[in-house]
Amino acid sequence: MSGNQANVEYFFRLLYEWIYGPHAVFNYAGLESAIAHIWLWIIVIGYMLSVIGLFVIVYATVKLFELRKREEVYYNTLVHTPEAEGGINPRWQHIESLADGAGTSQWREAIIEADIMLDDVLSRNGYVGDGVGEKLKAVESESLSTLNDAWEAHKVRNQIAHEGSAFNLSEELAHRTIARYAAVFRELKAI
Repeated sequence: MSGNQANVEYFFRLLYEWIYGPHAVFNYAGLESAIAHIWLWIIVIGYMLSVIGLFVIVYATVKLFELRKREEVYYNTLVHTPEAEGGINPRWQHIESLADGAGTSQWREAIIEADIMLDDVLSRNGYVGDGVGEKLKAVESESLSTLNDAWEAHKVRNQIAHEGSAFNLSEELAHRTIARYAAVFRELKAI
């Protein structure tokens, strides 16, 4: 060996005696005991949290099944609409009260509400589409004799929606449009 090489084994021996020797700086036996004691508490707390978590899961599952039963009862209950019972549709009453109003803003609102109601009625009758226009395209003229009335009323609604207050809505046009909606609703048995 040459004289300028370091003795690695000597340095490791010094390090070992510094840590584990009789004059060690650290007391590793006490540290090991403390770590074992802490680890025991971690295990105990972990088991307790697991048991609590299990009870929470069981409780949530029971509540979920109760909710499912209530939903089943709620959604299987048949709700009769006023038009099915022979009564007057409250939505249509509101539209008529707006149409009988004195101002153009009420007439506009009546026409827009009637168009929304037409969208709902068409959907309920099985017609599919993104809006009233697409649903009316799906209707065959043989199955709905008032299809032209629906189109004309919808065109007025579109003019109101697109032109806003610039569209000149007369009282006569408003009442004629509402009458067209009424004819469609009567044929579809919505009013």
